[in-house]
Amino acid sequence: MDIQVRPATQFEDVKTIVGPKRPDANVCWCLSYRIPSKLNQALRGTERGDLVRQLVAEDPPPGILAYDGGEPVGWAAVHPRADTSFAGNRKIPHVDGADVWSVWCIRVRPGYRGRGISHQLLAGAVDLARSYGAPAIEGYPVDNGGRKVDLTMAYVGTRKLFEDAGFTKAADTGSVLNGFPRVLMRLELQSS
Repeated sequence: MDIQVRPATQFEDVKTIVGPKRPDANVCWCLSYRIPSKLNQALRGTERGDLVRQLVAEDPPPGILAYDGGEPVGWAAVHPRADTSFAGNRKIPHVDGADVWSVWCIRVRPGYRGRGISHQLLAGAVDLARSYGAPAIEGYPVDNGGRKVDLTMAYVGTRKLFEDAGFTKAADTGSVLNGFPRVLMRLELQSS
């Protein structure tokens, strides 16, 4: 398996990972944290996919993709925090006023899990943020202490995943997912 990680600039590949089987289904499309809550709730049917198509065409792109050969097998949403709902989220604190980037969703397709692809996706998210001059990157994973996380809630990652990538705990949060507290993990990308 030769995994390559690239910016998410191909809509069809993003759709393969985060899109629904039925184009008109009201599923996340990884927009829950990317856009304001009101807009997220207002989008119906194919409007979600249409918005993702627009986001994929923007610079910076809305995330990164992992490929096995030419096949998309994983996704990580990463973007400047200021352009996400984390900018005003009351449960996820701001450590400081820096223009940090956030990584909030890491998803690997069934059949490819357990092969380290989430580690490669997180590394790719760090590389993307660094390439755009981000001073730091944050994630908000669960602190599960090694206990099993329900797969539907595992998209935020685990504290260990982030620690393995060099992130350190910067703060506790007021957010809980699947019964586990979420922590703010941060990696400085530029010296102050």
